[in-house]
Amino acid sequence: MFFNLNFQNSNSPLMEQLIFFHDHSMLILILIINLVGYIMISMLFNNFNNYFLLSGQMIEIIWTVIPAIILLFIAFPSLKLLYLLDETNKPFISIKTIGHQWYWKYEYSNFNLEFDSYMENSYQSSFFRLLDTNYRLVIPFNYFIRLMVTASDVIHSWTIPSLGIKVDAIPGRLNQLNFLINRSGLLFGQCSEICGANHSFMPISIESISLKYFLKWMMIGK
Repeated sequence: MFFNLNFQNSNSPLMEQLIFFHDHSMLILILIINLVGYIMISMLFNNFNNYFLLSGQMIEIIWTVIPAIILLFIAFPSLKLLYLLDETNKPFISIKTIGHQWYWKYEYSNFNLEFDSYMENSYQSSFFRLLDTNYRLVIPFNYFIRLMVTASDVIHSWTIPSLGIKVDAIPGRLNQLNFLINRSGLLFGQCSEICGANHSFMPISIESISLKYFLKWMMIGK
């Protein structure tokens, strides 16, 4: 049960950095909570006669300067991640994603291929219930992908937790996202915006394969 409360296994360099930042921040928070708890407990047993803890200028300087230094240790990795989120690299392919009520449409701009992706309704052992789709978004790993996301009706949100990416699909607006998958496998996500009655039945499934098999799949898809 504990593992279900943690992050999913990382499938991209960005998600790895997000997990590292989470662990880094949690370590600092645990140290702060232990220190503050120790001071509060010690204050209860000193009969409030410790002049150094109650009215000293030095202790006021310490508890002002140290939190500022701690915030710097949190701020610099956070700013690094913000720049990584907006980093733009030369993409291998560009894919346009259109959110509908309640399915996704994908357009491979470079290959003149498009299809609709609905939730898979057949309950076979080869499918993941409520997460798999009839047509998966097939992407080569170790290549930068540019995703352009929009919607045709209401606001949706295209999200893959194991990649650490989330972008809103807004009607009349085209949002751009760049990411890289560093291994093969199946990745799942769901619309993360309450978009209507069937919001929970709008999954996203990605199949990450090698470039060789991706080109073969593309020829078959055409």
